[in-house]
Amino acid sequence: MISKTILKECHKEGFAEEELYQAYKIFLGTLVSEPRLKIINLLRTGKKNVTQIIEELGMDQTSVSHNLARLKECGFVISEVDGKFREYYLNDKTIKPLMEIIEKHMSQHCIHILRKMKGSK
Repeated sequence: MISKTILKECHKEGFAEEELYQAYKIFLGTLVSEPRLKIINLLRTGKKNVTQIIEELGMDQTSVSHNLARLKECGFVISEVDGKFREYYLNDKTIKPLMEIIEKHMSQHCIHILRKMKGSK
């Protein structure tokens, strides 16, 4: 069941509950992309500019820029200008703790999936 807090906010903005589920899909869908997960995990180590992300992850500039735009749109990352560079960092208030919760859950409940995949090769 969706919390009354978020429903109240949605209704105040004129959105129906069904529309809220679309926002859930977009937000959670952000985590489905391996390149975005790699960027998120890299940014857990600190601020990076696009060039640093490209070099450290071996991704092309178009892919990095596209994925950063999605991460920024959904509030996963924040950017700020530092001199001639735009630096990106993880949203420490919400996404950093969320990733810690996800990893804790995965370590307790999902490692068996990796074992099963490894055993089936």
